[in-house]
Parts: sequence; C-alpha cells; structure tokens
Amino acid sequence: MMKNKIKYPVAGALMAAFALAITEGYGAGSESAAATNKPTALARPAGQPLAPAVLPGKGLAGHDFLYCGEAKSERIFIVRDGKVAWSYTHPGKGEISDAVRQPNGNILFAHQFGVTEINADKKVVWNFDAPPNAEIHTAQPCGTNSVWFVQNGDPAKFMVVNKTTGAVEREFVLPVGNPKGVHGHFRHARMTEAGTLLVAHLDLGKVCEYSLDGKQLWSYDAPGIWSATPLKNGKVLVASNRGYVREVDRGGRTVWEWTPAETPEYKMSSLQLAVRLPNGNTIINNWFNEWSGKVDPANPPLQAIEVTPDKRVVWALRSWAPPADLGPATTIQILTAP
Repeated sequence: MMKNKIKYPVAGALMAAFALAITEGYGAGSESAAATNKPTALARPAGQPLAPAVLPGKGLAGHDFLYCGEAKSERIFIVRDGKVAWSYTHPGKGEISDAVRQPNGNILFAHQFGVTEINADKKVVWNFDAPPNAEIHTAQPCGTNSVWFVQNGDPAKFMVVNKTTGAVEREFVLPVGNPKGVHGHFRHARMTEAGTLLVAHLDLGKVCEYSLDGKQLWSYDAPGIWSATPLKNGKVLVASNRGYVREVDRGGRTVWEWTPAETPEYKMSSLQLAVRLPNGNTIINNWFNEWSGKVDPANPPLQAIEVTPDKRVVWALRSWAPPADLGPATTIQILTAP
C-alpha cells in the first residue's frame, strides 16, 4: 500500500494528466455534524406512501452501477445484472461522499477523514489521511498516478497529490463562508473538459469555476447546492438539497429544471447528486439521514429516480433489504449507460 508523505515540488505535466483523466472517462453527504447549509426537509403528510407500490423500470436490473452513500457504515457496492456483484466495508470513522470506479477496476473514494483507493480484491493500494481539523468529501483520479481533491478546513484547499511520491503537484486556497465550520464547506467538485474546476460551495450557496491557478472564472448562485457536474454541452447540472435539479448555461439561464413537485408520487426529500445519462435522462439520488432515524421497512424511501427530459419517471431504485440492502444514496456511477 502507498501512503502519502507530503512533499511540495510542482509537477510539470499536470494539464496533460487532467486531459488523460478526462479521456479515460472517470465518472460521477450524514450529516454526522451539522452543516451550515442543512438539507431542507420537504413536507409530506404523515403515513403517506413514499412511492408507488410498483416502481417503473427494472429495479436493480435497470442499470449496472457503483453505489455508496453517507451513512453510519462506510459501504460501497457494485450492482450488475440485478444483484450485488461486489461490496466493501471500509473500517474507519467518517462517511463516504464521493467514489469512482476507474478503468483498471480500482475504486477511489473520499470518506470525510481521508481518501482511499482499493483494488478489486479489496486491498488498500493508496491512502491519504486528512490533517487534523480538516475533512475531504470529494476526490477524483488525475491522469494515471495522481489524485485531486478538495480539502475542507482553515484554509480550505484544492490539491493534487502524486500517489507514488506524495508530492503536492498543485494547490490553491478556496474561499468559504465560515472558516471554522469545516464540515459544511464542500461536498462535490468536478473537472471540466477544458481543465477547469467546478466547485459546489455548500456553505456559500453557489457553484464557482476556477482555473488551476485558483482564479475564479464563473459563478452561479444556487442555495443549498450539493453537487455541480459539467455536461458535454458545456452547461452545468446543479443538485440542491433545497429541492431542485437544474441545468444552467454560462449566462446563468436555466435551460432545464426538475423539482419534486413535478413527480409527486415519488417523494424525494434530500437531494445530493444528479447524473446526466448519454440518452438525455437524469438520475437523481435521494439521501436518507441515518443519524435522525431509522428506515420504516413498511414504507422505505426511494434511493434514486431516473427522469426523462420531459420529467417522466422511467426507473426508480428502492433496495433496503438483504441481499441488496444498499443503504442511503449519495454517489451513483452508472457503469453501462444507455
């Protein structure tokens, strides 16, 4: 296992590494402590069914996917052909907010107090521990031998670390609303095809785009923003725990939006991540807070829905019982997209 020891040279081929990461196709929190921008609970009458008895789509067989969520237990699943094909439980404290299965089969995941990479045999091949009074909730591969992540803290930082040498190849400070409110700073960031960084500022309620020198290039106000994902068409897909998923252009105009009121039979109470599929459909996750109560087995919540551009629900995920008790949903990476 490689465990980084931080060094600080500057990497010369960083942009090439970002380009490689993008072309290789790397895909798409709990709150165990209160975040500044708390999820907004969407009202529903007591005892009302949270979803239709019969759900659209093929359930677990609807997609092959990587799945994990912010929960009391750090679990990761790969679902293939309608069943759990692989699972892993990480021994440690924290919550998994971001994860990605890489082309070599390894899985990289951010789990609040660090970033870890495991192989298909569940062996840890690389690890980075967050320093004291810091948290890491989003991380992605960078090229073949580096990892970038956003570190909540005082100061908060974007960092790129070489997995072999531990060298910090690039870093810059990110603004936050409350430097001491570490848990509520960030949950999600993604690189664009242009090699810029989109950051969902949870405690500032906006998404910002930065150059790799740390210069802000663009911003969009989005109260409750949890995630911001760059789309192939150049627009940005925003998911907010205030109850909306919105596709916006660089002029700040909304070109598509979904809210729970548009699919009232499917109760979605805490949105975190939205994934745009190649066919134009959007998968929206629905997180359940294990720290505030237990799932009612007679009326379990949905974990995700898939909606068409005209907002028809064509797939819904609800899997809370063995042998496929997936738990709360934060990250879903589709492994075979339509």
